[in-house]
Amino acid sequence: MTNREDVSTPRRTKEIIQRHGFQFKKSLGQNFLIDQNILAKIVGAAGLDETKGALEIGPGIGALTEKLAQAAGKVTAVEIDQRLLPILKEVMEPYEHVTVVHGDVLKLDLPQLFAEQFGDCQSVSVVANLPYYVTTPIMMNLLEAGLPLENIVVMIQKEVAERMAASPGGKDYGSLSIAVQYYSEPQLVCTVPPSVFIPQPNVESAVIRLKVRKTAPVQVKDESFFFEVVRASFTQRRKTIANNLKSRFFSGEGRERLEALLAEAGVEPSRRAETLSLQEFAVLSDVLYAAGLTV
Repeated sequence: MTNREDVSTPRRTKEIIQRHGFQFKKSLGQNFLIDQNILAKIVGAAGLDETKGALEIGPGIGALTEKLAQAAGKVTAVEIDQRLLPILKEVMEPYEHVTVVHGDVLKLDLPQLFAEQFGDCQSVSVVANLPYYVTTPIMMNLLEAGLPLENIVVMIQKEVAERMAASPGGKDYGSLSIAVQYYSEPQLVCTVPPSVFIPQPNVESAVIRLKVRKTAPVQVKDESFFFEVVRASFTQRRKTIANNLKSRFFSGEGRERLEALLAEAGVEPSRRAETLSLQEFAVLSDVLYAAGLTV
């Protein structure tokens, strides 16, 4: 095993792809990492050791999987592309503690997968180079599933990473920022140029770590209603929060009632949603919920 060249070197990546006659599928967003330093940063951000497990989504030919196998006590990789299974079997052959699962992570029973794969682990982190076209559904699925996660460390499109980590008041801050920050504490680890992938994507990437919260930073009367208020508030970013909420919750002559409820929540009707903090949205949603405005 010590004489094996890392999967992630450009030479070995190309050799594996050519030997197996692998053709990239654009529809699956396949971009394989070929940079040792970036891989080290991803794995390092997850804080793994032999007592911990790692779930990888979209392992490709196993460049990141190999590094995870060297850092974690148990690695399970979920791959949707059946053509990659024989490659992964070959590449992961030296690592008995690596399991490859063929499937779509959005359709798997994740609590069951965790129970089966990580029962002996003290903690589990998701570590992945995610396909850009399904980044948000996968991330929200992981966060909302109530899984016993420590960290989610992922390579995603830079623009999306910046939105997840954004603070109130800027153009990047929106409903995605609030949803991610409700469930986790995001931190940008590094930005990544297109040149470290085969093939090269058309956008810049970033590594982000989400430290999963054990309890939410705000308490709300109804979680689904809270998120509905957040989404409604950002329906049209250039509109005031009063106008967006009126369109969603108030018909006809509801303006005066809405402004009274906004005043009760301590929110000026002329403010835009991007200026409200997580705490302010929590107060606002509770006031609207108490007033009987349900989804």
